[in-house]
Amino acid sequence: MAGMANVPSAAAPATVAAGSYLTLHYRISLADSGEDVISTFGDRPATLQLGLGQLAEPLERCLIGLAEGAHASFDLEPEQAFGPRNPALLQALSRAAFDAQTGGDRDYQPGDPVQIPAPGGGRYAGVLKALDEHRALFDFNHPLAGRRIRFEVRILGIL
Repeated sequence: MAGMANVPSAAAPATVAAGSYLTLHYRISLADSGEDVISTFGDRPATLQLGLGQLAEPLERCLIGLAEGAHASFDLEPEQAFGPRNPALLQALSRAAFDAQTGGDRDYQPGDPVQIPAPGGGRYAGVLKALDEHRALFDFNHPLAGRRIRFEVRILGIL
């Protein structure tokens, strides 16, 4: 049309969607104490793709819809994050089975993470809670299960 100039429109900032590739800083801290569990702030940012399990699915949900450049914090109850603690996931193994599964050649201590082969392949990861000459007690709950967390993110780039 005569008399109308072509005015470039400002592009809307990219937003996070399922499957997005992201570069971001993030921090997971305990809501009750503020203690950091993990943080990339002050270090190199993380680069990941949503939907591949690189970040826990409940945390990925918090990112959906955030714009490039956004800085946000989310206070999550256990049911919104890593779930409640499940007492059924405290499991005991005989000491003989424990030694057979781990090779018996390491000096494990309570609090150590241990991987045990799963039937049919794969591995179970748990935290050793107690070990004596008769049995090994494991906690297969996620370490943050039952905990309120704060998830803080700064979206640096979206591809």
